[in-house]
Amino acid sequence: MAGTLSGRGPRGAGVRAAALVAPLAAFIGVAFLTPLVTMLVRSVHDPVVAAALPDTLALLRGWDGRGAPPEATFAAATRELLAAREERTLGQIATRVNRVEAGLRSVITRSMRRLQGVETDAWAAAMVEADAAWGEPRTWRALKRAGERWTVRHYLNAVDRERGADGRVVRRPPEQRIYLHLFGRTLLVSLAVAALCLLLGYPLAYLIAHAPPRRAALLLVGVLLPFWTSLLVRTTSWIVLLQSQGVINDLLVALGVIGDGQRLAMVYNMTGTLVAMTHVLMPFMVLSLYSVMRTIRPLYLRAAASLGAGPIQAFWRVYWPQSLPGVGAGSLLVFIVALGYYITPALVGGRSGQLISNLIAYHMQESLNWGLASALGGVLLTGVLALYVIYDRVVGINRLRLG
Repeated sequence: MAGTLSGRGPRGAGVRAAALVAPLAAFIGVAFLTPLVTMLVRSVHDPVVAAALPDTLALLRGWDGRGAPPEATFAAATRELLAAREERTLGQIATRVNRVEAGLRSVITRSMRRLQGVETDAWAAAMVEADAAWGEPRTWRALKRAGERWTVRHYLNAVDRERGADGRVVRRPPEQRIYLHLFGRTLLVSLAVAALCLLLGYPLAYLIAHAPPRRAALLLVGVLLPFWTSLLVRTTSWIVLLQSQGVINDLLVALGVIGDGQRLAMVYNMTGTLVAMTHVLMPFMVLSLYSVMRTIRPLYLRAAASLGAGPIQAFWRVYWPQSLPGVGAGSLLVFIVALGYYITPALVGGRSGQLISNLIAYHMQESLNWGLASALGGVLLTGVLALYVIYDRVVGINRLRLG
């Protein structure tokens, strides 16, 4: 009784535990969950056009999408677009409409410049005279779709789809289908990098785990060196090594392996992306494997040998199964990290080595289409979670272990 009153009972322990966890929970909420939720909301919420053109959009809701809308719609659109021009928000509106129907940004800005100061009761004729595109139904359909506060338009675009004139979801024209191809390339590159890291990292981790302590420490320092070097420095170093006049090509020419006119193109393509990303992500694989391998007792291999198993059979039937938790942990870690890489592919990948993350960065930093960038990030996040669930069902996430 006294212990409970003094705060030393189960309730007191729970309060202390919650107090200790609270700073970490607050940090995760502010630094991770809040940006993630903001991104997902932005991918479906775009109120700019709806806030600027409420009367126009209200009139367009009763329009059947065929032919030109009524005269009142033209008058409302002109009034609100001219007001947006005065408030210097017309560019934002025109940009968003242009994302629905290419070419309408110039139509909107040019028309409002010509209609500035015009007084008339026939706004339909005035707008068509300013630009003939106002007489076409597609212009008003684009304006109506751009005015949706909550929309899946960005997600449709992220999977190379769009809504047709009849409102049905259709595939985009072949020359505009880029995102699914990049998603597929990103998936394949991430799988290839994970496989290369496993192929190269497994023997190295085995060597470290079974080396004498002093040698193992030196090898671990070598593995950790990339963590102590700037990612930019590591990536640009590969450009120096892999370029046509670089160290590797010069060495191959000097050894007579290739002629001077047959230098290999190993950078600004997929080869450069795979090499650089494998080098950058190798420590994640090696450390995951090493942490599991050091717990595997050599006694098991000696027991297998005493029962008549050869070195290869003992490895596959005794050692390899025990190292699988490290293989799974390292492969999953490298694969997920590789999915989001964009600095390395941007520097060494060229056009053929670009990944979906490079398009996300482009829309965030250059085109400023944050809605589409958020939708691409949402699709990528959904894909990662789906693969995680599949891995859990097939292999079992409880089998992952880091020592």
